[in-house]
Parts: sequence; C-alpha cells; structure tokens
Amino acid sequence: MSRKSKTKTKNSSPPSSKFEVPEEEQWRLIRESGILKRASGTPSFVETKSDQIIHAEAIEDDDEEWPLAEEIFAATTIAIPMSFLLLLMYILIHFQYGQQPRYSVILERMLSGVPILSVFIFYTNRHKRDQRAQFLLFIISVVAGARMIHQVNYGSWLNNMQQCPPLGTLWVYTIVQLDLGPAVTSLLVVGTWTWWTGMNLVF
Repeated sequence: MSRKSKTKTKNSSPPSSKFEVPEEEQWRLIRESGILKRASGTPSFVETKSDQIIHAEAIEDDDEEWPLAEEIFAATTIAIPMSFLLLLMYILIHFQYGQQPRYSVILERMLSGVPILSVFIFYTNRHKRDQRAQFLLFIISVVAGARMIHQVNYGSWLNNMQQCPPLGTLWVYTIVQLDLGPAVTSLLVVGTWTWWTGMNLVF
C-alpha cells in the first residue's frame, strides 16, 4: 500500500516549471506569427517595456509631431541671432553716418521685419538640403551682396540706413545656409563683380 500511495503522490505532483515558455518568448512568437495584424482594419499593437500594449498609431502620431517641433526649434535658434544681427546693423549704420539712433523707428522696423525674416528662415532651413533650395540661396546671396555694395557706393545716407541692414542680414544668412562650395563661389562672384566695377567694400 505504501508503494501505491507513493506512486499516486508522484503522479499528482504538478509538472515542473522548466517546460514553461518565458513571457518574452511568447511575445516573440506572437509577433512573428502576425496574429495581431492579420485582421484587416484592425489597429496594430506594440508591447512596451512595462508589458503594456498600446496602439501603434499613437506612436506614429508622436513620430510625426517631433520633426515639426525640431524644425521650429532649429529655425528659432537661427532666427534669434539673425534678428539681433539686424538690430545691431540698424544701430551701427546710424553711428556710421553720425546720426543718433531713434529707437522707436528701429523698433517699428524690427516688428515688421523679424516676422518676415523668421518665416523665410523656417522654410529655407527646412529645405536647405534640396539642390533647388541651394540654388535659390546662391542667387539670393549674390543679388543681396551686390545690391548692398552698390547701395553703399551710390545710395544716399538715408536710403542706406533703411536698406543696408536687411540686405546685410539677408546676405549673411544665405552664406551661412549655403554649402561650403556654393558659399565660397558666391563670395567670389560678388568680390569679382565689385573689383570689375571699381566699387569699394567700405563706407
């Protein structure tokens, strides 16, 4: 009787846990089988580190929002120093012609110029790797540089105070955004044109 009872006891014992499949392995098998994505129109799910299931669409929405946020941040980091450069050039050109800066007039010009400059910076910085954008920036840099030098040599002091600060800021920005080769070429074109026409680079 003792042997039979021992045999029954052994048979009634729970199976060993060494044959259980780990939870991570279960998830791997589920993902490879494609069960979660098999039904058409059913949103896909993703397992997180905390063993929670979330919609993959929510993750995609977050991924779509981040690039725009990064573009706005990148444009802001460029627009701030360019705006200060514009302000500095407005102040310096007044002292260049011996005029006391009228800060109310400068503030009015900054309020109208900075938003336009910021929008221009946002879109050009977003597409600056495009060859067409590089070509456009190259043309703008040549035109802005040549126009500023021509204005300095032949324009009146009043027109210079109004036009040279935005032209100079635009020239600096386009050179910064251009690749090295087009930037150097643009400067060489403006320098060669200035030498050919006999104009000066100083006030």
